Amino acid sequence: MRRPARLGAGAPQGSGVAFGALIILVIGSLALVALDVAASPLGKRTVVAGLTVLVLMPALMLGQYAPPPYRLPYRWRWGLLLVQAVLTYLPLLLFHYRWLSLLGFLAGAVLLTLPPGTSVPLALAVGASGPLLATTGFIDTDRSALGILLGTAITATTVFAVAHLALLAARLHSSSEHAAHLAEQRERARMQQDLHDLVGSSLAAITLQGETALRGGGAPAGSGQERAALTEIVALSRRLHDDVRSISRPDGGDLALSEELAHAQRVLTASGVEVRTVLPPRIEAAPAVVGCMRFVLREAVGNVLQHSRATHCSITLRTDGTAVRLTVRNDGAEAAPPVSGRHGTGLAGLSGRVLALGGKFTAEAENGAFTLTATVPRTEAVAPHP
Repeated sequence: MRRPARLGAGAPQGSGVAFGALIILVIGSLALVALDVAASPLGKRTVVAGLTVLVLMPALMLGQYAPPPYRLPYRWRWGLLLVQAVLTYLPLLLFHYRWLSLLGFLAGAVLLTLPPGTSVPLALAVGASGPLLATTGFIDTDRSALGILLGTAITATTVFAVAHLALLAARLHSSSEHAAHLAEQRERARMQQDLHDLVGSSLAAITLQGETALRGGGAPAGSGQERAALTEIVALSRRLHDDVRSISRPDGGDLALSEELAHAQRVLTASGVEVRTVLPPRIEAAPAVVGCMRFVLREAVGNVLQHSRATHCSITLRTDGTAVRLTVRNDGAEAAPPVSGRHGTGLAGLSGRVLALGGKFTAEAENGAFTLTATVPRTEAVAPHP
């Protein structure tokens, strides 16, 4: 069995390139700030403020802009954004320093952290604050208001573009990995079906003919050695038939679902989505039910990667004495996933699989969040193999 890739080991090349570009951009811009500090009259206040900004700002910026799999959790980036805002405006408002280049990095962090409806107006306000401070005479600078505005806009858009492209590269990498996983599972299911149809039916025929020969006296009378060999062949074919049936039946059990959940968490995390899972200590359900839940989870994860700009995703699996319920909820849903697709995928395909087992399937989008729920009876009968 293939071992899951360690988080970060399969990071897309674009993420490393973008991260390196961001490091150069941050260090280069802060070097310009350092030159401004060196040109200022040296005093205790200047030294303390300069060291604080130059030491803390690189860590804050890189923590804000880092692409997956180095991306910090969303709530941490919110805290870093607040600290970055304080360190950006504090020297400007209290000490009247000309560190206006930091406004571009703050605007870029706002665009990367906040939702689009809030980030754009707030980033524009950050960009406008620089010319406002300069034109009111609050900060003594030889730069024009237009120059300050253009510098802030260029820095903000550069930071946002590079970090966002790295995020898109990570999302594409995760989508490709998940698509390969889906193809692997479908090919495995096809091979299992072929194994059952071709080998299983042949073994069943061999067993039946051997039993018929034994009952009908197919061996000559007194040939005990031949009858013993025929009996052994029948027993061997029966055991082999049982093995083929066990291999070709749908995957089930805790291990199968845990592997699928581990894959889902890995690809979502690698694409920059925070994942929260709620699982029962043990899952006891018919193999067909577990196979259905695995299929629903795979397709739900694919929808999150392909049809949303999610930053959070929760996967909840609950089971009781009567049913197994899987709920996948993500934010950033701009539109509902496609109703149908190839190979029975899409919402229609998921609904059909769940309903075939006597379950219930719902999918709804509300307030930018998409929730998919599949409930299947735990002891759903499975049609026996021939």
